Amino acid sequence: MFEIELRPPVMQELPRQLYIEVTNHCNSRCISCPLTYDHFLPYEPKHHLSWEDFRRIVDQAPVIERAILHGIGEPLLNRDLPRFVAHLKARGATVLFNSNGVLLDQRRGDALVKAGLDELRISIDAVTPDLYARLRGIDQLPRILRNLSAFVARHGGRNAPRVSLWLVGMQENLHQLPDFVRLGAELGVPEVYLQRLVYFGNGAHIADDTTMAQEQSLYAALEAQQAELIHTAEQVATELGVTFRASGATTPHESIAVKGDSPWRGCMRPWVLMYITANGAALPCCISPFAAEDYPSIVLGNVLEDSLPAVWNSERYQALRAAVDSDGPAPWPCQFCGVKWSL
Repeated sequence: MFEIELRPPVMQELPRQLYIEVTNHCNSRCISCPLTYDHFLPYEPKHHLSWEDFRRIVDQAPVIERAILHGIGEPLLNRDLPRFVAHLKARGATVLFNSNGVLLDQRRGDALVKAGLDELRISIDAVTPDLYARLRGIDQLPRILRNLSAFVARHGGRNAPRVSLWLVGMQENLHQLPDFVRLGAELGVPEVYLQRLVYFGNGAHIADDTTMAQEQSLYAALEAQQAELIHTAEQVATELGVTFRASGATTPHESIAVKGDSPWRGCMRPWVLMYITANGAALPCCISPFAAEDYPSIVLGNVLEDSLPAVWNSERYQALRAAVDSDGPAPWPCQFCGVKWSL
């Protein structure tokens, strides 16, 4: 990890951490996701990453220490996912991804365990079927809970994969946070995470029923109601022996609190990782698709059209590093990162 004061605009080493979007198809219709509103079209055609393109990407990185196989889309929809995992594990990488769990049947689950998956994150955002159906656009919560319970029963005693449960916190579902922790304990899931909603651009509505809006966000001051709910969830987690954390390896309280005048300066992503979409586009990070008002403006290059090393030190990447390393104004999507959404 580089010292913040020494972060150069041109990197001599290639990133050792890759976010690889294995598909941008999805079997959910989340009202907090830009994919639901076809925000990426025509810039990002619907596509499953092929084995050949996957190899073209990863073979350009001499060392991969950590690979995250998710982005905009549901990873389990890509039939080659276990093959991707096995290849990365053979190269010595730690491999994980986030899933909605709808397709986590025995065949897929066992194949991923056999491939050596290190971590499986299941994101459900609600503990009741009605709220889940509203937020996710599909009525599948009972099926997901059956899938996850069966997976933990078959593989929960192993060191890998680590299984965790995730809730994207917003005004509409935060009241369920303590019960979310209880649900994790009931399922035998050892870790539960809170992640703040990242809303689209400046929070302007892109549809009447979207939760990707400013009034749903948990940004700014830690309000008393939010603080009490988090405190209760922490107590429940302690009582039930469940680990309760927030995204970014911080505490739930810290994850929804403002972090100084220029919080984006604490971000190391432009220096240590690449986010690559299913079509090969390099983006600043996994948060950026949810925060971009002008999608083409956040594309830093394409590693299936140019080489990964060329994109990594392209003029756009250098400009991003310079902007993040400054006091501001930072570019989208960095401008409000750490203020209105999580680092």
